[in-house]
Amino acid sequence: MMYSYTQISQYLTCPRRYRHRYLDGWKEKDTRAAMLFGRTFERALGAYFRREDPGAILFSEWSGCQSQGLHYGNGDTWDRILRQGIMLLTRFCQDDRIQVRQPRRNLQIKFSRPLPGNNEFISYVDAIGKLDGTPCLIEWKTTSSRYSEKPDGLLALDPQLVCYSWMTGITEVAQVVFVRKRLVEIQYLRTTITDEQRREFGQLVQDTVRRIESAEFPAHSGIRFPQNPCSTCPYVGLCLGKQELVQTALVRRPGAEDLGWLDELAY
Repeated sequence: MMYSYTQISQYLTCPRRYRHRYLDGWKEKDTRAAMLFGRTFERALGAYFRREDPGAILFSEWSGCQSQGLHYGNGDTWDRILRQGIMLLTRFCQDDRIQVRQPRRNLQIKFSRPLPGNNEFISYVDAIGKLDGTPCLIEWKTTSSRYSEKPDGLLALDPQLVCYSWMTGITEVAQVVFVRKRLVEIQYLRTTITDEQRREFGQLVQDTVRRIESAEFPAHSGIRFPQNPCSTCPYVGLCLGKQELVQTALVRRPGAEDLGWLDELAY
């Protein structure tokens, strides 16, 4: 079995959601404009470091999403997101704070690590390069609001960065946050991950995998007003038994229907 940060994160958020996605075969429909734009923008960044035309790649890739019936939030439109993307690319080029040598080798790098029980943990790191001349592991993020920078040291608690540091052994990590708003902004955030954090994350992974392989999938209700994670979860229709919600948000992978035996497991 292969595991990833996304899988571990999904399980820790809600084990029942993990089962819906990775065992029962349901997955969220790719209709969120912000999510698809994030993928498109990363491909444009790759083009920039390969000395291709990032603006042309962004326009071409984003044009392919235009007719997909996307769901937009915060007053977004296809045109507005494109303009923001072009402005962010321009600002990124002007800043010139990130260097990635040998981009075909140091962008979207796959790392793997063996786990007990013939399992494997895999990660795809966005980039390994330099921020302001300091070698580090780099993660791209696109968002519609700024990331919090206070209190000092907050970034070191980001579990995804801890995961990537654990996988690579690289202590210096950075997030480059592309903020889509009326006046676009790019945040360059850097922190250091400690040996203790990496050891703790490795233990967390092993404990979580053990629970998954023991078929422990209890539901973790997120209904805690005023914050309601369940209300925004794409799998809530499955938990509530409401087929109309399932059809709106999810599709099922071919062959997943053969996993009905999982319903007979005792949790």
